[in-house]
Amino acid sequence: MASHKSKRNIRRAVVAGALALGSLTLSAGPAMAAPINIPGIGDVELPAGLPPEVTNLIPPAPQAPAAPQAAPAQFTAPYTSVGQRAADAAQSKLGAPYVYGASGPNSFDCSGLVQWAYKQAGLNVPRTSYEQAGAGRAVSIAELLPGDVVSFYGGSHTGLYIGGGNIVHASTSGQPVKIAPLNSMPVDGARRF
Repeated sequence: MASHKSKRNIRRAVVAGALALGSLTLSAGPAMAAPINIPGIGDVELPAGLPPEVTNLIPPAPQAPAAPQAAPAQFTAPYTSVGQRAADAAQSKLGAPYVYGASGPNSFDCSGLVQWAYKQAGLNVPRTSYEQAGAGRAVSIAELLPGDVVSFYGGSHTGLYIGGGNIVHASTSGQPVKIAPLNSMPVDGARRF
């Protein structure tokens, strides 16, 4: 930014130049002043009636820079964990019949539902409830996240935790795939894949 002394010198030079040029191009007449604003300097009074060649010497006011154009928004799907995708897949089968040894897509036993749901999420997990109870990483019941495999009855039954204290599971013959409270059966442990 120009100092106060520099601004005063610029102001004097502009006025002197304008006056000199004006005296060459104007005929004698009454002295009249017209104020103009010189960016970075301030208001300067110039004689009225100066020709455009003189007033065009004054630089235009600086323009604000154009706002940068934002890149077009890219759609990105919200992140969901493999466990959440498995829990969502299992819930899509609510009401499907229980059939011992079935692993979908139309009927399930407990471990078949878990295996099928994880397969939909892109992960292969063991087939039986006992194998599922020993695979993955152990997690405490207090740390459960959607998709964690919960074992019941000493590992003979499994279901998928879906949040809110609930699991989705294929419970037993004559009962369809359903949602049940986690504490509705004796919990043996939980695993995260």
